[in-house]
Amino acid sequence: MSAETDMIKLYSGRILALAADMPRTTRLENPTATAKKRSPLCGSTVTVDINVEDGVITDYGQDVKACALGQAAAAVVGGAIVGCTVDQVKQGRDELFAMLKSDGPVPAAPFSELEVLEPAKDYKNRHASILLAFDATLDALESIKATA
Repeated sequence: MSAETDMIKLYSGRILALAADMPRTTRLENPTATAKKRSPLCGSTVTVDINVEDGVITDYGQDVKACALGQAAAAVVGGAIVGCTVDQVKQGRDELFAMLKSDGPVPAAPFSELEVLEPAKDYKNRHASILLAFDATLDALESIKATA
């Protein structure tokens, strides 16, 4: 398979559609916490705002400046994260990491749509960008824990 064919497979129509129709792109006015993460390799950034009540994410906003893969991942996370607990977010991030890095299974619901990024496991230089939405969210959640 040629490198060009591999890239076409990687940037599938489904990935591009997710990237183009990202949910929750409005920043929150008074978030419980905010965090920004940057991929040093490619310069992609994701800033997230979260509202949390009783350990559950009740609202989420994001500003994503990333490649189509990072945008697609952020779209899936943004579409599934409201109603999740800290443990569910950690599990989703760990499962996505394992899928990308060690040929693990597709993340479980509510993040199972991340399956679309399975072809990216062969592109290690894109992994940090794909993980940014989760990493920023977990940083925001940690900041709440640190101030509690």
